[in-house]
Amino acid sequence: MDGLGIKRRSSVIVEGVERAPHRALLRALGLSDEEFSKPLVAIANSWNEVVPGHVHLNIVSRKVKDAVRNGGGTPFEFNTIAVCDGLAMGHEGMRFSLVSREVIADSVEIMIEAHRFDGLIVLGSCDKIEPGMMIAVARLNIPSIFLNGGPMYTGRLGDRRLSTGDVFEAVGGYSAGKITLDELKLIERYACPGPGSCAGLYTANSMAIVFEALGMMIPGSSTIPALDARRLEAAYRTGLTLMNMLETSLKPLDILTFEAFENAIAVDAAMGGSTNVILHLIAIAREAKIKLTLEDFDRISKRTPYIVDLIPGGRYPVEDLDRVGGLPVVMKKLLDAGLINGEALTVTGKTVKENLDEFKPPVTNIGEVVREPSSPISKQGSIVILKGNLAPEGAVVKISGVKNLSHRGPAKIFDSEEEAFKAVIHRRIEPGDVVVIRYEGPRGGPGMREMLSVTAAIVGQGLGDKVALVTDGRFSGATRGLMVGHVSPEAAVGGPIAILRDGDIISIDVLNSRIYVDLDKNEIEERLSKWSPPKPRYTSGILARYAKYALSASLGAGLE
Repeated sequence: MDGLGIKRRSSVIVEGVERAPHRALLRALGLSDEEFSKPLVAIANSWNEVVPGHVHLNIVSRKVKDAVRNGGGTPFEFNTIAVCDGLAMGHEGMRFSLVSREVIADSVEIMIEAHRFDGLIVLGSCDKIEPGMMIAVARLNIPSIFLNGGPMYTGRLGDRRLSTGDVFEAVGGYSAGKITLDELKLIERYACPGPGSCAGLYTANSMAIVFEALGMMIPGSSTIPALDARRLEAAYRTGLTLMNMLETSLKPLDILTFEAFENAIAVDAAMGGSTNVILHLIAIAREAKIKLTLEDFDRISKRTPYIVDLIPGGRYPVEDLDRVGGLPVVMKKLLDAGLINGEALTVTGKTVKENLDEFKPPVTNIGEVVREPSSPISKQGSIVILKGNLAPEGAVVKISGVKNLSHRGPAKIFDSEEEAFKAVIHRRIEPGDVVVIRYEGPRGGPGMREMLSVTAAIVGQGLGDKVALVTDGRFSGATRGLMVGHVSPEAAVGGPIAILRDGDIISIDVLNSRIYVDLDKNEIEERLSKWSPPKPRYTSGILARYAKYALSASLGAGLE
């Protein structure tokens, strides 16, 4: 037992005569007897010099380690990998993005279990790193807490505010002759002014926000911009909170209950978050032994009003939400309306309601960033689960900012993202079309690539409200328009999307949660009887392994 009164996992490394070799190795790190006697706390950091959302995390981690030391622990920092989805987008590299989530979870698990750390602070940003770390947290179930690196500030070009999604859409605008090459270059130059996760409510910021809603972060920390000094203050408080969790033996599975996941879904629905949240929360819940299904998302979204006006579906960047108080402002409104569970436990050792009762917003006038639930942007949340003969297991659409909630038109079929992007850039997509991109699911891709290059080009050409897109792949949080993803079963395993032909009429009816193709059951079965799966794109390496063992998107696209 140590000074905090807890039995330490790390005692198997630092205590007893037989552990002299282990202590000798720790002394090589410069540790003292006093440091051996304290809880050993790991900081899993995804810092690197590749990803804008991570390049500052070495500075953030220093404050975390200061807090651990001052709180009576001994910190040890290690790194894990991080993929920038923006850099990986639109080419072969995106196949590795979702796969990295599993690698990150495994790498954190390996480091924690091999070295028997007592507590864990996971520090990361961006799309797959955050859920990968949370999967590990649920799997390990030792006192743990999450801290994100914070959103990027928006870029400024004259009076216009810019973020990463604007650059992708500008490519489509240039291809359609709507902007000049010089204008495209200016947007490129000014859109990303410095470190942080992309400025809108894209996947990285969506995941951080839902982790705060889950209770796995200190209140108010998820939206603090990367370059705001309060990010360092939050880092220090995160370290101290972890030390309190060690003292009380508060563990992730005490917090990650079904009710906590319901709260997170309600927050995502109210804010218009990324569709990737569905994929990742299901995977995290599966690790926590919580049964979470697409039906839970549909049920909660239907009862939750959409009240937060953030880009890409709305007008404001995440930094504007932070200026009026961050996520606690949103959760307080949802709690007062009876839309979230106030009794769910959090890393502070207090309930959601207790945390919100203590919260004091920095301003009294929050403007139009957050609406009242009684006067929402939309009465229904932003996430809708579609089912029908084209997606028997389900498909996902985000409706924030979408003008047309129904579409019926002829299919234009593409067997890869590259084929579809080429068709868009060469102006072969016409108003009324339903663009179908298949064999991009978890196994078929493999890796379930995001289609942002395609969707942004469509919007940039002015077709965002005139066509629909259907895919067994994924979408970036920056995607907007009537874009249906996660179609399950995917094409590679013989889902109905595999037997579609050019000209088949597809109907999308969001209000009735339906997606179907105008083919009767006999025609679908006949086409499937003649279908055979394509040869695997990869026969060795990590993508071959992922293609063999990946679960359906409806189950979170993890590994069997």
